[in-house]
Amino acid sequence: MKARAFVITLLFSPFLMLNTASADWNTMLDDLKEAGKTLLPGEQNATSTLDSSTMVSGLKEALSIGSKRAIDTVSQTDGYLGNPRIRIPLPPQVEKVGNLLRQVGMSDLADEFQTSMNRAAEEAAPEASSIMVDAIRNMTIKDAKNILNGPDNAATQYFKEQTSSRLTELFRPSIEQSLDQVGSTHYYNQISDRIASVPVVGEELNVDLPDYVTQKALDGLFTMLAVEEKKIRENPAARTTELLKTVFSQQ
Repeated sequence: MKARAFVITLLFSPFLMLNTASADWNTMLDDLKEAGKTLLPGEQNATSTLDSSTMVSGLKEALSIGSKRAIDTVSQTDGYLGNPRIRIPLPPQVEKVGNLLRQVGMSDLADEFQTSMNRAAEEAAPEASSIMVDAIRNMTIKDAKNILNGPDNAATQYFKEQTSSRLTELFRPSIEQSLDQVGSTHYYNQISDRIASVPVVGEELNVDLPDYVTQKALDGLFTMLAVEEKKIRENPAARTTELLKTVFSQQ
């Protein structure tokens, strides 16, 4: 039990210092606490008064706050562009063109195109909130135990498995709209026009821009979730809610 309590301590703590949750997220947290009380009523460890439902409810609370933190991070201005870990690069086909454009004094166009792709991802990121909420709501006791006892990225892998396909479906139209709004499509068309006559390079410039940016945007989101999860496991901190005090009182 001590080992499990230690794992739980590592998993919950850094998210508990956050005070940025919106009204909707706060409502969800209240619902999760109540739902957690009914998951396994009365199931208790022989050597502890901490039941599994309380443990699961606490995990859901921590993950909901943590996933919101990751989404908030990537959705702010420069959330992607200003972060070397997740900055969306030019597509490989366009990178060749970008180098050519820079050689002929048109580097601004390549830079503006890259910036616009990252801006599109930043604008679309808040769309992930509702799907993350659903994944947390639908978490089973088995899922929770696998996360608590799993590797450093167990929660991130859970989110990835549960949300990737739905996030792709949701993100793509949003990304496509954002690409138009921030000028990415315009810049891409300009680049295509300018290098269309260049042998080989011009012929290879055929990118499904919405698909490319959508995948990179999701890769970046999951990267930041993994970063937050690593912090949680490595940096135990304050117990700021009654639920978490209950969870940790059994150490």
